[in-house]
Amino acid sequence: MKSRRIQIGDEAPDFTLPSQTGEEVKLSSYRGNKNVVLYFYPKDNTPGCTKEACAFRDSYEAFKEAGAEVIGISSDSQESHGQFVLQFALPFILVSDEGAKIRKSYGVPSSMGMVPGRVTYVIDKKGVVGYIFNSQTNIEGHVQESLKRLRGL
Repeated sequence: MKSRRIQIGDEAPDFTLPSQTGEEVKLSSYRGNKNVVLYFYPKDNTPGCTKEACAFRDSYEAFKEAGAEVIGISSDSQESHGQFVLQFALPFILVSDEGAKIRKSYGVPSSMGMVPGRVTYVIDKKGVVGYIFNSQTNIEGHVQESLKRLRGL
């Protein structure tokens, strides 16, 4: 079954996944309260993903000021996320999408057919996708473009 790729204007597919602390995170619980920057990334503790997580960390206050919560999502285990968060002092939530079900529900593409894609979704308070940034290599773009879009919401 091929999943449909989520587009701007679509309602963001809801999910409930465990965070790095084991707490359940439900996307729809942010509706009406906060915008969400949901970023899919390939793997904890790899050079590009570490650089991206640290870039989100370094801009986290700006995201909060823009009324948004940042949530990182990959297929890594909750334990892997816990170590990643501690090692790099990440102030935001990482959720574990073991089996990549949520990645598939968003239609996040793979690179070279093997590497899980790096895609960021800016979801407004109504739960609607307002912006999508898809780039495996432009790490800073995920942070800068998301902030730019949030400030425009």
